[in-house]
Amino acid sequence: MASRTKIYIVMELVTGGELFDKIASRGRLKEDDARKYFQQLINAVDYCHSRGVYHRDLKPENLLLDANGTLKVSDFGLSALSQQVREDGLLHTTCGTPNYVAPEVINNKGYDGAKADLWSCGVILFVLMAGYLPFEDSNLMALYKKIYKADFSCPSWFSTSAKKLIKKILDPNPNSVCSSVHWYHVTLFHRSLYLRD
Repeated sequence: MASRTKIYIVMELVTGGELFDKIASRGRLKEDDARKYFQQLINAVDYCHSRGVYHRDLKPENLLLDANGTLKVSDFGLSALSQQVREDGLLHTTCGTPNYVAPEVINNKGYDGAKADLWSCGVILFVLMAGYLPFEDSNLMALYKKIYKADFSCPSWFSTSAKKLIKKILDPNPNSVCSSVHWYHVTLFHRSLYLRD
């Protein structure tokens, strides 16, 4: 909506708070609850990618919950559009929250926005199920080294299928990661996490 001198933006009122607050107050989530939020996140990110939008700052603080507990992606301030992809087919702006950023973003050689978002989704899934970050260090360079090597381990309470999924998503080699978030949703999550170990 707009007038001659003003632009009005109408947004949905989301009253459930941040997903971060839910994790901070309750700790780790049950695998079924984590799966529910991850599925909603993957669907939202897949939709954004299908429209040529790469978020580039996915984290629990930017995931809101409505009154029914439905996840909403927010804060597109660092997002990139497909028109920003350079001639080499990659994005080149280093941005994002350090603990959630993909190794190829840190590398400063260009990155696929979809794969970078997928990495962040993998970190979020880990946080939902563990209650803490997979990559943590007070020294930024040491943190980046851990991310670049994918130096993390899954807690013992993760199911075998959840461990496999997270390790597949948090592969530090972007060439071995599928850029389609929908593929991870359908191929791995539906098929494997419904199985009990």
